[in-house]
This record gives sequence, C-alpha cells and structure tokens, in this order.
Amino acid sequence: QVQLVESGGGLVQPGGSLRLSCAASGSIFSIYAMGWYRQAPGKQRELVAAITNGGSTNYADSVKGRFTISRDNAKNTVYLQMNSLKPEDTAVYYCNADLWTAATMLRGDYWGQGTQVTVSS
Repeated sequence: QVQLVESGGGLVQPGGSLRLSCAASGSIFSIYAMGWYRQAPGKQRELVAAITNGGSTNYADSVKGRFTISRDNAKNTVYLQMNSLKPEDTAVYYCNADLWTAATMLRGDYWGQGTQVTVSS
C-alpha cells in the first residue's frame, strides 16, 4: 500500500508565495521520480515540475524561474516552492510518484488527492 499526502495549499495574493509538500509512505522499495501536476477548471492536467532520484529536474515553461522543485529522498518527500504567483497558477495541484513497491516489485505511478492553490486579490 502506497499513499501520497499533499499539504501547503491555500489562498494567496498575486505575487505571493506558497510551499507545497508531498510525502510518500507505505511499502516503497524505491522512488524513481516525483513531481507536481496541476489542473485548472475546464483545462487538462499538466506537468508543473518533476525531479528524479538523481536530482534532474524538469519544469513547465510557464513556471520556469518562479517555481523550484526539491526533494528529501530519506523522507520520500518532494517540495514545490512557488514564488511570484499569478492568478493563472490557480489550480488543484497533484503530487505524483513513479516508484517500485516493496511487496510486489512493480513499478507504477501513484497520485495524491490534490491540494487547492488559489491566487487572487
């Protein structure tokens, strides 16, 4: 059993900052990569940022220079520091983990339930 729990979402004014956290727990053998996706009303879910176990990162063009993804491998936790937030950043942010389970040694994607980020004045 694998569970991803997000935290840190909320309401913030344009130009403000938020820090999202996602902790993976359960029967995890190894995590290849973790990342953040977001989905705004009426839009498709999109990749925001991702980071591999080796530290390689990937960002959506719309957030480059404003968002920073990091991880603590010992805690199976990924963070997303969001600065200079814009109204168009408003969305539900979902944590994703690409991992191997310890019990079955199967690789797969796991998702958190999402955390709401609202940027509004």
